[in-house]
Amino acid sequence: MMQKQITANKRNTIFIIIFFVILIGLIGGVFAYLYNSIWVEVYVIVIAAIYAIIQYFAAGPIAVAMTGAHEIQKKDNPKYYNIVENLAITAGLPMPKVYIIDDPAPNAFATGRDPKHAMVAATTGLLDIMDKSELEAVMAHELSHVKNYDIRVSMITFGLVCVIGFISDIGLRMLIFRDNDEDRSPVGAIIVLVTAIFAPIAASLAQLAVSREREYLADASAVNITHYPEGMINALKKLETHSRPMKRQNTATEALYINNPLKKGKISNLFSTHPPIEKRIERLENGKKTF
Repeated sequence: MMQKQITANKRNTIFIIIFFVILIGLIGGVFAYLYNSIWVEVYVIVIAAIYAIIQYFAAGPIAVAMTGAHEIQKKDNPKYYNIVENLAITAGLPMPKVYIIDDPAPNAFATGRDPKHAMVAATTGLLDIMDKSELEAVMAHELSHVKNYDIRVSMITFGLVCVIGFISDIGLRMLIFRDNDEDRSPVGAIIVLVTAIFAPIAASLAQLAVSREREYLADASAVNITHYPEGMINALKKLETHSRPMKRQNTATEALYINNPLKKGKISNLFSTHPPIEKRIERLENGKKTF
């Protein structure tokens, strides 16, 4: 059952990447139409490809730097480090780099382009409130993102969302400084304006859909690693009870965390990259007999 979910997750990821490629191509096509030059389309695709490659290799370290996390060794926090080490062995994964974020908000994340270059991090707030079984569940959740290659998906989607935002911003600036004497229909300018505004929204919504399904899968995968559903359920309950915004809030890294690190509200919850914790707990409760 779990393997089917992982296979479906990877298949859906391919569809999402295809969606992003098509979206970038459409944006380039619209700009090419406005400026009556096929080279604009070529420039857009080349810029997108270069930017995406840079993001793929650099996004992990960049994400860690943006969170303020610092790497630790076993002597710095033996309990936390040993839990990650034992779980990595159980899951058949290389030992990831281990980080701590100095923040009272309980949270954790995993990043990197593949299991060999993975990084996991936990906040001081998480380490303070979780008992051993709960901390094991949280870190198993993060290592599940590594094992299921969710971290690679996150880096790719993160990079492509940035690409679309970057290209749309350039398009808007080109539109503002466009030659007013140019004898072309205003329809093209309107299309570019609409595209530049709504393309980043569409990209973010696609990222949201992928992220939510990955969280459900990582919860279930964590239970498969620890063989203790109550650990994951209790950890999620504590995350819900003690949830608070992190000191360093950034929408770019929001999807990486086990719990939404941003300030919550009715509107923001609709566009959150995380499903409601009560829904995650409900799925685990319903799936106890299958683990």
